[in-house]
Amino acid sequence: MSYDGVGLGSAMRSAALLTAGALAVHLLAGCGSGDDGNKPLAGQDIAPAARHEIADGGTLRWAVDAMPQTLNTFQVDADAGTARIAQAVLPAMFRMDERGRPQLDENYLESARVVETEPKQVVVYRLNQQAVWSDGRTIDAEDFAAQWRALSGKDSAYWSARNAGYDRIQKVERGASSREVRVTFARPYADWRSLFSPLYPKDVMGAADSFNDGARTQLKVTAGPFTVRKVDDKNKDVVLARNPRWWGRPAKLSEIVLHEVPRDKRVAALADGSVDVADIDPADVPRITAAGARAGSPFPGASDSRTAATALRVWALEHGTESEDTDQELRALKKENEALAARLRQQQALGAFQVRKSLEPAYTQLALNGEGGPLADERVRHAVAHALNRKEIAELVLKPLGLPASPVGSHLALAGQSAYADSSDALGGQDTAQALSLLADAGWVPGPAGEKAGEKKDAKKEEKKSGAAGAQSSSDGGDDSDDGTYIVGVHGPETDDGDSDDDRTSAEDRRDGDRDDRNGTERPAPGDRRYTDGRLGPGGAPGAYAPKGTAAPAGAASGPLAKDGKPLTLRFVVPAGPGTDTLGKVAERITAMLKRIGITTEINKVSDESYFRDHIASGQYDLALYSWPSSAFPATDARPIYAKPVPAADGSLNVQQNYTRVGTDQIDQLFDQAVATLDEDEQRGLLRRADARIWAAAGSIPLYQRPQLTAVRKDLANVGAFGFRTPVYEDMGFLKKGVKR
Repeated sequence: MSYDGVGLGSAMRSAALLTAGALAVHLLAGCGSGDDGNKPLAGQDIAPAARHEIADGGTLRWAVDAMPQTLNTFQVDADAGTARIAQAVLPAMFRMDERGRPQLDENYLESARVVETEPKQVVVYRLNQQAVWSDGRTIDAEDFAAQWRALSGKDSAYWSARNAGYDRIQKVERGASSREVRVTFARPYADWRSLFSPLYPKDVMGAADSFNDGARTQLKVTAGPFTVRKVDDKNKDVVLARNPRWWGRPAKLSEIVLHEVPRDKRVAALADGSVDVADIDPADVPRITAAGARAGSPFPGASDSRTAATALRVWALEHGTESEDTDQELRALKKENEALAARLRQQQALGAFQVRKSLEPAYTQLALNGEGGPLADERVRHAVAHALNRKEIAELVLKPLGLPASPVGSHLALAGQSAYADSSDALGGQDTAQALSLLADAGWVPGPAGEKAGEKKDAKKEEKKSGAAGAQSSSDGGDDSDDGTYIVGVHGPETDDGDSDDDRTSAEDRRDGDRDDRNGTERPAPGDRRYTDGRLGPGGAPGAYAPKGTAAPAGAASGPLAKDGKPLTLRFVVPAGPGTDTLGKVAERITAMLKRIGITTEINKVSDESYFRDHIASGQYDLALYSWPSSAFPATDARPIYAKPVPAADGSLNVQQNYTRVGTDQIDQLFDQAVATLDEDEQRGLLRRADARIWAAAGSIPLYQRPQLTAVRKDLANVGAFGFRTPVYEDMGFLKKGVKR
């Protein structure tokens, strides 16, 4: 799990899932075709080039959020850097294609298939005849067996993050030859292709000490196009070098250096040459894009500042008016000029880069904590869901980046993957009237403190007595930030398709308004607006104010809701720090949508370090935004996220990774059936039924697929925003001189 723009780290549900989803290390092969019309929303953007166009040699410097704490992806503190290293240096039996669907990796396997289903499921792996570890030893059944024993969960000496799948294996043995591995399962396991990816050598998996400690800082034996040459904690580098024993296509690069660079330092690191590739935040995109477009062009400005400073100095000397104030102003101008010159140099350096963008195999959701408080009531959770315009939220994040802005329709897969189907109809879309009805049914009514019926009558009498005084008070001014005024076209009624008049306000209109400000045109105050367009529709002019006291139309709350003297207020926890601007904007938009149905939110911005540990995992929130990676194996990987919480022996609640604390027995049963069937069509059907029930439970609302934004040197090929596809490290490199793009 992660939240946008913040390092994955301990927030991931497990290291194994990180490799399966966020960086797509292990993948399915032989999957059914599923829905052939199901396409990814965005493809790769890696500047592809043929190998003959790429120069031999060179060092690629790649920014990572932090130095990996371990090189063992099966440990709890493995992170994105751990997974990236594993992709480049270790075997993976299956890898992801561009549609997020797993394919057999022929560098390691000739074939892998189920050969028996009765009385036990048996899978036979036939290994590539050339596949060897970097020490020259053949990859064989002993490596598979050692990994099974380490991850089976039977030996508590191994500190593994999870054992899903490995705990279903009965035995691992040599097959008909030394190049065959025969795996027998005690229980049927549909996601058998998720196993042994990555595969570690028996040197790592064969003893608890080497698993727990040895593989944290070094991998002496590997079997990929690269090896781990050095882990340099002082310089924050992990150096990967060509593997001389690699039997596949030789790596074009001599080295790949993973260098720690915080998100807020990425642009500076690109400009000063510290890194060649870096994932960046949306706020950095315009600057790099503009620099790339103007590469080779002169940047105006620095000379203008120098001229101004010089002119001021000359004038002061000629007129004998040089003073301490003049010197201070000159020093300030000099400092400003130096800063501007440095920025311009940095901008010129950024001209060598371009932003490559796609959609990450992960989605951001709104989590609703159902353990206690108002959201323990399913009706309130449904009301929150019906208040959201998910299309608008997706456009807020993705449209400015030029990426497809479609709301995510599944908790268990993303568009392009075989398990994907839009099951959001099980909950329904934006429907303000339905939201208000649900809240009323749950006892939440308009009023300053949710008055009883008798209290409302008394309040109405008071209102009649003080009506004139109230009107006078209104005209005299005061705090009218939320005075109940109904604004035509802004608080308009819902249309048949669930969109409000506000929703129909075009982006072009808003941009036109922005241009008015930029051109210096003074905008009239709301009360002074004049509308002369005779073509206004029935809804009136957007922004036209009705007299105070005019009732809002059906489909909008008349004010904050309350029950039994308590207002309907939800704690909305949001991370603060570099890279979290997008989440802040999304939280503000959701807050505005909830306000329309009378729900008040209190946004609580907390530090990155405490966001997951002290709030999400501990349940100290009502609403929160965070992301889950998409997995090729949702029957296995998604189950702990949506499992029904159960009481633990010590009286606490065992939630696994279900941080919303919302689950049902039926959802659990569907996952159990899906993971045990070997019929792929049947599994897809079961997963889609499970997803529909997850939608109906309304513990989490998928919003949008996360943007993947990567700044890359223009002369680098086959690297960038990879989307679903697993990176092909041996094909990355710098273009030969003279090759035109």
